[in-house]
Amino acid sequence: MSRKLGTNGPQVSDVGFGCMGLNFALGAGIAKQDAIVLIREAFQSGVTFFDTAEAYGPFTNEEWVGEALAPLRDKVVIATKFGFKNAEPGLGVDSRPQHIREVAEASLKRLKTDRIDLFYQHRVDPKVPMEDVAGAVKDLIREGKVKYFGLSEAGVQSIRRAHAVQPVTALQSEYSLWWREPESEVLPTCEELGIGFVPFSPLGKGFLTGKIDENTEFAKGDFRSIVPRFAPEARKANKSLVTLLESIAAEKNATAAQIALAWVLAQKPWIVPIPGTTKRDRMKENVRAATIKLTAGDLGKIDEALRSIKVQGERYPASLAALVGK
Repeated sequence: MSRKLGTNGPQVSDVGFGCMGLNFALGAGIAKQDAIVLIREAFQSGVTFFDTAEAYGPFTNEEWVGEALAPLRDKVVIATKFGFKNAEPGLGVDSRPQHIREVAEASLKRLKTDRIDLFYQHRVDPKVPMEDVAGAVKDLIREGKVKYFGLSEAGVQSIRRAHAVQPVTALQSEYSLWWREPESEVLPTCEELGIGFVPFSPLGKGFLTGKIDENTEFAKGDFRSIVPRFAPEARKANKSLVTLLESIAAEKNATAAQIALAWVLAQKPWIVPIPGTTKRDRMKENVRAATIKLTAGDLGKIDEALRSIKVQGERYPASLAALVGK
């Protein structure tokens, strides 16, 4: 089962694989060899779309993905990202054209490949005109080092400015049952311009699986420990959303996570979520979500219930919130 990413983009599996959590941002992660095995098992399970970034590690995530997919290179689509100083999000953004080129050359080596299928700007750089960013990627596309251009967490104005210089194939942003803000302006813009949409955190950073409650303790280094939406009182308040998913899952002989992913997939045929996991059974569970069809009645029931559920807590701490939607 596959989908076309935007009007002129690649054909990819309905559900991709977000590789970030293998070794970055969500605790200790797993060992390199275990990650390589998991990535290859994801391919065997039908996944052909893999997402990484130089900032994950930094650098090591790309190396793992490159090693895992080298034997499968012509059968998969690999997305990576540029846009942070020294690949460190804490140091701020850097999308100067020269830096974009430097990142591309280094990522090609780490990924053990001669081309980057999808090259995203990780976050908009307010100091660099979007036309210059798009122009730099356009040059890389002309040279055959990059195939498609993407943006991550960009606002409508940035999307339009970039698209006018080099067509944007995909926009990656957070989107799920508990973060629907892209529906107001971003998704209509993507539809108008023929841009694919790649939701990260389609399972609400794990919350929509039903495996996290107010008593859950996050490991050292887990990004969620500083996210307001994951404060204990917010987790307790947001439990009603999981209860809704579990009730629908019981009717479909599915899991809450699968219903959450099926809902995302049902929104538009050009939406391709990239859930991440470090566990083989969870990966397979996520992939099977593409086989679950929610009826118009199911979707209406979910929408009606969501109107009475107000999700508590901001999705980012203030410092990170300042980087999105530009």
